[in-house]
Amino acid sequence: MSRVGKNPINIPAGVDIKIDNGVVTVKGPKGTLTQEVSGGISVEIEDGVLTVKRSSEEKEQKAKHGLYRALINNMIVGVSEGYKTQQELIGVGYKAEAQGQILELSLGYSHGIFLQIPEEVSVVTETVKGKPPMITLESADKQLIGQVAAKIRSFRKPEPFKGKGIRFVGEVIRRKAGKSAGK
Repeated sequence: MSRVGKNPINIPAGVDIKIDNGVVTVKGPKGTLTQEVSGGISVEIEDGVLTVKRSSEEKEQKAKHGLYRALINNMIVGVSEGYKTQQELIGVGYKAEAQGQILELSLGYSHGIFLQIPEEVSVVTETVKGKPPMITLESADKQLIGQVAAKIRSFRKPEPFKGKGIRFVGEVIRRKAGKSAGK
């Protein structure tokens, strides 16, 4: 058995789950998410506990067993608690501004970068004197928030010499020594 796949998922209060023809719909206070389950994997709910089962011991079904269990668990956590990602902009003159769902970034290029953020993700920027600008993303969809955060980070990845760039809060950047000066 898959170690992840065999773990049951407790359904918290306020979360409603419907299973219809291989489509799992999870509804909660933070929103609604759906996931299609295929490949011989079945989802069952008994007494407020959700279990994911597979029909055979084939390699593909073993792989999907843990995958679908993790995806459904992420959906349940997302609609009940939500996910939050924070990024900081390290560098002189780096700025971030959110106007609705459009994020404007000034990252040392000759032009500003405008990024359209999906409706499911809320974006907040804050600039405090003496601290680097922060971008905070919140959503119920873990995959979508990770994708948006990776896209923002891709505009200016942290470099190893001075550590400038966009990094996640708490992320440690491996630093390199620069050229050694003379003899």
